[in-house]
Amino acid sequence: MALFSRRHALGLGIGALSAAGLRVAPAAADNGTEMHGMSVFGDLKYPAEFQQFDYVNVKAPKGGAFSLIPSVRAYNQSYFTFSSLNAYILKGEGAQGMDMTFATLMSRANDEPDAMYGFAAKSVQISPDKLTYRFTMRPEARFHDGVRLTAQDVAFSFNTLKEKGHPLIQVQLRDFVKAEAPDDATVVVTFAAGRARDVPLYVASLPIFSKAYYATRSFEESTLDAPLGSGPYKVGRFEVNRYVEYDRVKDWWGAELPVNRGSYNFDTVRYEFYRDRDVAFEGFTGKNYLFREELTARIWATRYDFAAAKDGRVRREVLPDDTPSGAQGWFMNMRREQFKDPRVREALIYAFDFEWTNKTIMYDAYARTVSPFQNSNLMASGPPSPEELALLEPFRGAVPDEVFGAPFVPPVSDGSGQDRTLLRKAAQLLNDAGYVVKDGKRVLPNGEAFNIEFLFDEPSLQPHHGPYLKNLNVLGINATPRLIDAVQYRARLEAFDFDMTMERFNFSATPGDGIRAFFSSDAAKTKGSYNLAGISSPVIDVLIEKILGAESRQALTVACRAFDRVFRAGRYWVPQWYSNKHRVAYWDQYGHQEKPAKYAQGVGAPENWWYDAAKAAKLEQAK
Repeated sequence: MALFSRRHALGLGIGALSAAGLRVAPAAADNGTEMHGMSVFGDLKYPAEFQQFDYVNVKAPKGGAFSLIPSVRAYNQSYFTFSSLNAYILKGEGAQGMDMTFATLMSRANDEPDAMYGFAAKSVQISPDKLTYRFTMRPEARFHDGVRLTAQDVAFSFNTLKEKGHPLIQVQLRDFVKAEAPDDATVVVTFAAGRARDVPLYVASLPIFSKAYYATRSFEESTLDAPLGSGPYKVGRFEVNRYVEYDRVKDWWGAELPVNRGSYNFDTVRYEFYRDRDVAFEGFTGKNYLFREELTARIWATRYDFAAAKDGRVRREVLPDDTPSGAQGWFMNMRREQFKDPRVREALIYAFDFEWTNKTIMYDAYARTVSPFQNSNLMASGPPSPEELALLEPFRGAVPDEVFGAPFVPPVSDGSGQDRTLLRKAAQLLNDAGYVVKDGKRVLPNGEAFNIEFLFDEPSLQPHHGPYLKNLNVLGINATPRLIDAVQYRARLEAFDFDMTMERFNFSATPGDGIRAFFSSDAAKTKGSYNLAGISSPVIDVLIEKILGAESRQALTVACRAFDRVFRAGRYWVPQWYSNKHRVAYWDQYGHQEKPAKYAQGVGAPENWWYDAAKAAKLEQAK
């Protein structure tokens, strides 16, 4: 379960006050140089006159249909269902793909770590203190009803999202103060002093709604009325819980902008929803949808033996994934008494035999995850560098001593499924914590039985749970699985009503304010946040601020590595596995660039793929 990818950016607040208290017009120097793009540290690959991103095919034909099942999600979205066309609030299950119906101020360049370039805004001026961003709107920007998209719409959208948006949006807008529109062409966005580094980028990535449309509608309500958009697609046909289609806007105002050329090539993009991965695979073999990123190693290794895969009508490719893969594992809810002792949490790590699981269930397709910054240079290794030590020394005595040595890595088993040495270590840790065995059952220090319910919503995950739960039962822990439907699952996670659950998340190459939603003490108390473990550590809070306040990429790397050491010392999760490859299968009627852009989430589909009519005709003849 991967996290979503988003474009990023922000806004500003202007107006200076003289010493005499008179309002004066800000000079150009106060607003900074007008720029065609922005990034966290100011570096931009593309010049002002660039015509396209290097990783797209500007000659890609328009047409055809692209259909898929969800493999990423954001905010209130689910992988398995949808019940609402409002994907930016807490209520309901938002439809996948709604982001394609809205324009944003700026758009991400996926071959740079965090750079953004003008989309609905053609330029930005940044004040010297970086607390005021003045965006100039493109006069050609339009909503789908033909009405001009103005700065008034932008200010309304940002202010509304801060007040009424999904809790995760509100958390990430903590340092966003306000957006104002002094005229239709100018948006002034103001940030708080000491703002998180990437908040301007996040703001510039937010959808722009029509102020007039919401003048007669409530933004906070789940709805099946398609909101008025301004992006490359409109909502087309849909059936709740089954599918949703998006139709390309043929005369779209943004089609020839440098950030969009070569993208959004399909006439129709359709998301199919299945409650079960195995059933979803059968849907793919039956051509109910045409593109699939394979997330299950067992299926990739054993089930692509159907006729269309054998004769080449279905293509399989393994594409590189150079993005940080993030963390995947079972997260322990430390809001519950049985998980508060770190020795107990470490015992649960020792009980998981990754080597056996990888070999027997996953066909040796994965490597072990050890860090939330896996597959990146932000991950800690070996002893701390002098720069890391400078950040960590003030916390000596407040964090485990291991923080000042090599970071924690999970043990390597003998691959038997029940490594006796590791289980003995786990038992000793539990005993040391006062979790002893009585009458064959492990009990808490207060004498209550040690129970763990593993909550999940995918039947296909049951084989991965089974061996682990068996080892926990060997230790005397009453570990049981609980499979529930996707809607109930999301509701329970948002309310932190679980013992342990499996989750995956990742960060960009330039982690920003979103990291708070996963690890901060505030997020631990915020309903709907991604801080599933309930991490509430003053040291981690400080290191988050060090990450967000880093003024160079080198300083960011040091801060992330220091954070990684402290996080891994906390034993907040049972690390699982990751892959640095994308396994994709598709019915052979598509074209794509040779490899995905380095920092793209996924393989750039459907945004940068295209329909190949010649292949489609050949595919039709091969029936």
